[in-house]
Amino acid sequence: MSVRHPIISVTGSSGAGTTTVKHTFEQIFRREGLAAAWIEGDAFHRYDRAEMRQAMAEAEASGNRHFSHFGEAANLLEELEGVFAAYGRDGRGRTRHYIHDEAEAAHYGAPAGTFTPWEDFPHGTDLLFYEGLHGAVVTERVDLARHADLKIGVVPVINLEWIQKIHRDRSARGYSTEAVMDTILRRMPDYVRVICPQFTETDVNFQRVPTVDTSNPFIARWIPTPDESMVVIRFKSPRGIDFAYLTSMIQNSFMSRANSIVIPGSKLDLAMQLIMTPMVLQLVDRSRRAR
Repeated sequence: MSVRHPIISVTGSSGAGTTTVKHTFEQIFRREGLAAAWIEGDAFHRYDRAEMRQAMAEAEASGNRHFSHFGEAANLLEELEGVFAAYGRDGRGRTRHYIHDEAEAAHYGAPAGTFTPWEDFPHGTDLLFYEGLHGAVVTERVDLARHADLKIGVVPVINLEWIQKIHRDRSARGYSTEAVMDTILRRMPDYVRVICPQFTETDVNFQRVPTVDTSNPFIARWIPTPDESMVVIRFKSPRGIDFAYLTSMIQNSFMSRANSIVIPGSKLDLAMQLIMTPMVLQLVDRSRRAR
């Protein structure tokens, strides 16, 4: 953790909705006039698309059918921790961009499935924002969680997470349902060992729970809408959280536990604005006073 150069980390698995949370933070930063350095978790994958296919084939040939982007071996986690540490120390670091599709390929001038060159963060940023798979990961080799000043988990219930991933990968990436199912099965051991434990490290978790039947996510024709969902917001420490204010500001919300509030899914952006804005401003104010 760093007083002078704060780090905000949003973590969640593929298809969980971390990109939506990123957009909310973009609004907060723009409104409050804050300059952020950005890291997309995909930037710290170890392999590009072609290399990953080869690495998966080699792993499967050796008997490992669970080699995935969720695990340590497929990512540059030590390098990512080094960037977190460097930014917390002096506000410096570097990142790159993973090019997902043809639209991004046209923008960056490089093939889809490859990386852009490494680039240094801009000078004079107010904070670092990470969004990806491993923002609060703790293993025998790395401890990302200790570097982040504010850690946020985005955790839909598992069937909803799968529905979101299936629909995204089919529509945006052209994958078949069977191919997405294979990916889910391959990732499951790393999901259990690497992804899930992060949500005990996070300061705030947002978990969307559908109020419609999602019992078979592999045949679902639609993603449940926000109006068909509730969101459970869990605070690691409820100290300093004004639950009375939140429930008064968010219609039809209620407390389910001493550290949890439940809100209608359509109120997620409002809730994040109410909860995250003061947390961000507190980090920035502390940073500016320390400098």
